[in-house]
Amino acid sequence: MENIQQAAAVRKSSVIQIVPVMLCFFAMGFVDLVGTASNYVQKDLGLTDSQANLFPSLVFFWFLIFSVPTGMLMNRIGRKRTVLISLGVTAASLVIPMIGESYYFMLAAFSLLGIGNALMQTSLNPLVSNLISPSRLASTLTFGQFVKAIASFLAPVLAAWGATSAAITFGMGWRVLFPLYAVVSVLSIAMLAATPIEEERPDKASGIGECVRLLGRPFVLLCFVGIMCHVGIDVGTNTTAPKILMERLGLPLEEAGFATGIYFIFRTVGCLLGAFILRSMSPRSFFAVSVAMMLAAMVILFVSDSLHAIYAGIALIGFGNSNVFSIVFSQALNASPKEKNEVSGLMIMGLFGGTVFPLAMGYASDALNAQAGAVAVMTLGVLYLLFYTLKIK
Repeated sequence: MENIQQAAAVRKSSVIQIVPVMLCFFAMGFVDLVGTASNYVQKDLGLTDSQANLFPSLVFFWFLIFSVPTGMLMNRIGRKRTVLISLGVTAASLVIPMIGESYYFMLAAFSLLGIGNALMQTSLNPLVSNLISPSRLASTLTFGQFVKAIASFLAPVLAAWGATSAAITFGMGWRVLFPLYAVVSVLSIAMLAATPIEEERPDKASGIGECVRLLGRPFVLLCFVGIMCHVGIDVGTNTTAPKILMERLGLPLEEAGFATGIYFIFRTVGCLLGAFILRSMSPRSFFAVSVAMMLAAMVILFVSDSLHAIYAGIALIGFGNSNVFSIVFSQALNASPKEKNEVSGLMIMGLFGGTVFPLAMGYASDALNAQAGAVAVMTLGVLYLLFYTLKIK
């Protein structure tokens, strides 16, 4: 009887701890509002594609700068405190658009959003390992990605609701996103701060030099570029999908923004199904099918003027790209089992692809005066992943 009571107490304690952590995963998904927000800011301020695409590029630039230093910070102050700092920076980034609406205010807001997310991406996953047994860690992190995807999916929905319900949102329009998500960030800080979490002794911090030297290994370099392409396609689709609908079908932004929601729905479904599919299917075969989906989608986005066909292409990208990160990341770790910390830091730095791709896509679209330029840049990323499929072990 006593053992049963102890087991029940442990389960209750685990639930009390994991709920605030899952709310942090929801806050991690706020970074994906940048694609939706950049389209609205472009409309409000009359920006070119290259100017508007600077916003998502700026967000992901900070992953290049902060991923490895965050590992060092965790070893000094602990994972929980690092996550709390990341939530504070995220909350501050969401307050700025409520203060001012100029181009430079938005640049500052998205910069802080990127910094906060870089800190959170690096510290939150290791924090989960303090709460969950190793046998359940993978499934718990997968569920965390599902929770994160909910926030990503809600961003375009809330923006469209705000844009069409100005009276209800006190005239804030689509910017109602920011106070709503800011409240969730503050709630996350309060809940996590009040949750006792016993952390294990930190590992040795990895230096920038140690990480960069690993790029001298051909397979690690292939994985690093693969991560860049994955994130570039993810952010690129998030940003470009509504623009394709506006350009070819003349839809207003409020309706075209639903395309981003479709992408996140299928990315979420793909993430959940992938955890089960990979149990019975080899990573290489599943990766090949995923890349084939994205390649077919690029053909559709190049040639189609049909609403349903374009939606189908966006859905294929969402499902196909949903498990690329996990497969590439695991391949990199398995290739260098003695340097997992260094490889992990390097792969997170690869999220810098979210800076490179939107910038290139913006310039390509401006040069061709059509979103076909952006699709062409994403297609290059898909072709690289097709090449990478041959290297999967």
